[in-house]
Amino acid sequence: MGFSNGTLTLIFAAYIAGLLAALLVAGQLSDRYGRKPVLFPGLAAAVLACILFGTASTVASLLIARLLSGIAVGVIVSAGMASVADVGGPARRKTAALAASVAMVLGAGLGPLLSGIFSVSLAQPVVPLFGTQLLILFSAFAVAGSLPRTLLTARQSEWRLRLPSVPKGNRLHLALGIAVFAPGITSTSFILSLGPSLLKQLLGGSNPLVAGGTACLMFLLATGVQLLLKRFSIRNQLLLGAASVFLAMLCMSIAAYASAVAPLVLAAMLAGAGQGLGQLGGLTLIGLHVPEHRRAEANAVLNIGGYIPAAILPVCTGYLIDYTGIASGATAFAAILAAAASAAAWFVRVKLP
Repeated sequence: MGFSNGTLTLIFAAYIAGLLAALLVAGQLSDRYGRKPVLFPGLAAAVLACILFGTASTVASLLIARLLSGIAVGVIVSAGMASVADVGGPARRKTAALAASVAMVLGAGLGPLLSGIFSVSLAQPVVPLFGTQLLILFSAFAVAGSLPRTLLTARQSEWRLRLPSVPKGNRLHLALGIAVFAPGITSTSFILSLGPSLLKQLLGGSNPLVAGGTACLMFLLATGVQLLLKRFSIRNQLLLGAASVFLAMLCMSIAAYASAVAPLVLAAMLAGAGQGLGQLGGLTLIGLHVPEHRRAEANAVLNIGGYIPAAILPVCTGYLIDYTGIASGATAFAAILAAAASAAAWFVRVKLP
């Protein structure tokens, strides 16, 4: 449609706005009324988003579709991930946290890869692409329908809708997870939203398969590193996550100024590792320490803490790039995120034995 980098990041951020709105209520409603009554409306929002994407002809329709997809993901990362922990039970909390985290990043990687394949294989790829997405969503309806009914312990007299929070004794656990997860998901959000623009400049033209493949590789590494390091202590997972984000930002700066594709691909892989390890560490802390009847709400808090900077920083960077050029904008973003990753590593070293 020919819009600017700033508009591109606004469309990307509409997803995060919908996600944050859902996170404010989805976790609490799930903890109070059970998982299924919250999951089905979230999946329905994803279906509507797919239909809008498949027929979009304006920026406004893209914004609405992104908003709805964000609402859907907000429901899934709170109620859906809590469902995985419920099914795993007390004996398999670490395994359940790993399964929930891997599912999210694996799906996030397969989406861009499918997009790239459809874009280079078909003259009119949009409708077949989102038709395929609809089939995947229908399978999710079947899975949600098969979940056991959740009976939680919160009494109605004690419950009211409020800003998401966690018990006082669990605030440090959430802060440690957010400290690393936030820089990680902010780095992957930048690569998802502005990575194709940077690749276009480096390659001298647009290549959807390379862009989609890079995003897929980023999330495949996020998946693989969680499986590979699942036996590491939570402290080491978080420290390695912060270090990965720092190195990713260094590689991004090199790519922007050296006009080289290889450092950008490496930056994407390291960013994926940073998000994956931060997410795994945060979810494991929740699974081990937060009471069951507050678990979905705690998942919501973790994601709110991560997605707020993941929305704000890429949007600001998109408009900065429009005014100063992609190298300067990407370097400024990298410097801020490298500083945040360094601070997160210090916080984990001090507070987590």
